Amino acid sequence: MRKLANISRFVFLTILFTAFLNGCKVNYSFTGASIPPEVKTIDIKYFKNNATLVEPTLSQRLTDAFRDKFVSETNLDLVNQDGDLVIEGVITDYNTQPVAIQGNDQAALNRLTITIEVTYTNTVDEDASFESRFTRYFDYSSSDNLLDVQEELIDEINRMLVEDVFNKAVINW
Repeated sequence: MRKLANISRFVFLTILFTAFLNGCKVNYSFTGASIPPEVKTIDIKYFKNNATLVEPTLSQRLTDAFRDKFVSETNLDLVNQDGDLVIEGVITDYNTQPVAIQGNDQAALNRLTITIEVTYTNTVDEDASFESRFTRYFDYSSSDNLLDVQEELIDEINRMLVEDVFNKAVINW
């Protein structure tokens, strides 16, 4: 009789504990993203390029990088409009300049810089929405022609920019 009471108590506590865990639910992922369960969709708008110097493929590559990151590292469905989360932005600067001048007034390094302005709208939690500017750069040898290294540099800078926005939007950094 005592054994039956212990088994019944164990089953009751297990059910109670399981119900408690299901009632307090927040989606977590291995990326550290914490997205409330009522948030199901994300709309990532095309990033228009308003920089003075325009790299023709930059807008599409940056937009694709955002979409790839959010689709692969969250459970959100990508939609074309009316998402629970909306990311939209513009590329405001794309430039290269010398950064490490040697004794002979020649640059040892050049720096490619990309700046974006992002508007993040969270329709479920308006307090989580933001408008911010993000800038990232990557240095390259002045002996390299920008056209030869540009693709790789853009990919790396895009990765860093997307990571910054992702962290601010869904990791709350």
